Amino acid sequence: MNLKILLPFEVFDEKTGVSQIVAETRRGSFGLLPQRLDCVAVLVPGILTYETEAGDEIFVAVDEGVLVKTGTEVLVSVRRAVGGKDLGQLRTAVEKEFLTVDEQEQSVRTVMAKLESGFLHRFAAFQHD
Repeated sequence: MNLKILLPFEVFDEKTGVSQIVAETRRGSFGLLPQRLDCVAVLVPGILTYETEAGDEIFVAVDEGVLVKTGTEVLVSVRRAVGGKDLGQLRTAVEKEFLTVDEQEQSVRTVMAKLESGFLHRFAAFQHD
């Protein structure tokens, strides 16, 4: 399989010859092998693990996103990603950086939601006029 991990503004990692992938979803771990049918999975913050045909196991801490498999191509699109070899440090990164949403980010999300709903309300009223 060919794996490409995408961030909002760049390609984080691109690997060919991937033999298996394990990602975390809301319903638990999700494994992919080359013979698996095409699929889509919503990812939660956690550790993405993949193994190359050479037997190397690589760990990447990822924020929420989407995994799409079509044929031998696997695209993982996430908001943030951190690579490393120490699984303990990556787990800490997930807990500190991805699972803990600071107050400023929460307030920005609240303001954006209000702006979006106000815009949609005005747009709907505009269309009815």
